[in-house]
Amino acid sequence: MLTNRLIACFDIRNGMVTKAHKFQDNIDILPAEKMARLMYEDRIDEIIFYDITASAEKRKIDLETVKNVAREIFVPFTVGGGIRSLADMYEVLKAGAEKISIDSMAVRNPELIRKGADAFGTQCIVLSMQVKKVPSTEKIPSGYEVYIDGARVATGMDALQWAVKGESLGAGEIVVNSIDNDGTHSGYDLEITRMISNAVKIPVVASGGAGHPSHLIDVFTKTGASAAIISSMLYSPRMPRNYTVRELKDELIAAGISMRPWELS
Repeated sequence: MLTNRLIACFDIRNGMVTKAHKFQDNIDILPAEKMARLMYEDRIDEIIFYDITASAEKRKIDLETVKNVAREIFVPFTVGGGIRSLADMYEVLKAGAEKISIDSMAVRNPELIRKGADAFGTQCIVLSMQVKKVPSTEKIPSGYEVYIDGARVATGMDALQWAVKGESLGAGEIVVNSIDNDGTHSGYDLEITRMISNAVKIPVVASGGAGHPSHLIDVFTKTGASAAIISSMLYSPRMPRNYTVRELKDELIAAGISMRPWELS
């Protein structure tokens, strides 16, 4: 049986881990490399890092912060934000990342997914999508629309259709982040996570809304997701309390969910 994964997510701005509520009102927490070390020592399975203003500011990703984080950890490390070309992907991998997340630029240039998969392997390419629940229409039959540029710009694209297309282009993993649930601590959007998990054969990562261990149990038992992103639960000052990775894994294992044991992470 494959084990499910817990992934710590860092939204990065000016080298700092920052936390938002529905992509607004950010609070800076710690320098990225210090947070990464804490999460690694707490035995997180993976880390994902988004340079959240790179695309909107039309600049390259903060490679210095990528290098600083990579020096502190020895778990799979995914990086996204401001990646526009194969050359950008190469620089990020050279800086220490193992996987590349593309979001806004994948929408603007879907062939970037194919080119990245051909050059570096499908296992390196993660399609990240920001999705928002909207009224179902002929154009958006799933009732979920894709947004880009830090969830600021609506695309008119159907999230389910985009996930299927992303897989066909060569994405090896899909991150589904709910704009509506992001930072709310009310739980993941199980509906769109389940729809996408059922529609593709590659791993799906749930993101946005986790605030209690029961939310992780729900997403692993009700959607088909193979990984879940957690951030607020680990370090947000808006949470009534923060959890350790060990606490979360113990609760998941007790619920019968296959996880890598904390001691062997």
